[in-house]
Amino acid sequence: MEKFAETIETVRKKMGSRLAILGHHYQADAVMAHTDIRGDSLELSRHISGLDAEHIVFCGVYFMAESAAILRREDQKIHIPDPTATCPMADMAEAGRVRQTLDILQADGRKIIPLTYVNSSAAVKGVVGEYDGSVCTSANAETMLSWAMKQGDAVLFLPDKHLATNTANTLNIPKDKRIILPAGVIDGDPKLFINPDNVKDKEFIIWPGYCPIHEEFQLETVETIRAEEPDAKIVVHPECDSSVVDASDGHGSTTFLIKYAKEAPAGSTVYIGTEENLVKRLAAQYAGEKTIRPLNVSLCEDMGKTTEENLAALLENIDKATPIDVPDDIKAPARLSLERMLEVCSR
Repeated sequence: MEKFAETIETVRKKMGSRLAILGHHYQADAVMAHTDIRGDSLELSRHISGLDAEHIVFCGVYFMAESAAILRREDQKIHIPDPTATCPMADMAEAGRVRQTLDILQADGRKIIPLTYVNSSAAVKGVVGEYDGSVCTSANAETMLSWAMKQGDAVLFLPDKHLATNTANTLNIPKDKRIILPAGVIDGDPKLFINPDNVKDKEFIIWPGYCPIHEEFQLETVETIRAEEPDAKIVVHPECDSSVVDASDGHGSTTFLIKYAKEAPAGSTVYIGTEENLVKRLAAQYAGEKTIRPLNVSLCEDMGKTTEENLAALLENIDKATPIDVPDDIKAPARLSLERMLEVCSR
């Protein structure tokens, strides 16, 4: 591993400002050690167009690199060390299914505004852009859902049912005005699963996707900690089930979780419900001052596909590497959906 680290740092020094390496918080420490910028999806997206670098390497999963490719300038190239690093949740919403579902939902003349979590493909973001919708992250979901609710007659939120439900709970959207579409819309023909009579009076329509990593956090674990360590605090990511979120002391994006750990009093114990690489990093950072523990061991295999080895291999041949790009017919509407988010969140 040492030789890979040396290769990476040698290339970084040689390329200087021509290269920028971005890392998502869920990356392993060995990879994060070589990054220029760390952040969640929103933070990293905001940096793209302002970077001077010709080559931008995204240490994360594929949809993140796609988002960067959509927002990049013409003189920038986007790379990812392992293009097979996908996102199971993003894969639960396929662009053709989303388009077909929107057409079914709008057949009665209502205007349905799609709002997609950034954990979605460029193709899905493109469909969302075409239908006057936008993108959100876990950090700005409340802001963007509030915006979307004012743009039409109803909102279709995808692909994460848990982020949708938790955000709706925070905004006090009545439960009788919500519906989670049947899981069959993921794999089957939406026409077979969407009953127009069931959705015609709903203001908030939810795609049935989820994150397998955050799905592992259970209410039983929270209740056990409460019984055994009543003074411990529990904070979780809003991709967790609403029962877990409701039983926690707080919930929010990775940035929120990092801030919570930082501000927790000395001597306190904090359990964090999100991907374990971030929790382990926080535990090490505050060791001896406070105790940070994972709510449950939960590692994302796709995030783990980026390693020092494949990062070094990419950097050694980066001038010859094929960059990640998005077809123009997808890029234009997808960029529009992302720019709507950035514009709304800059107000």
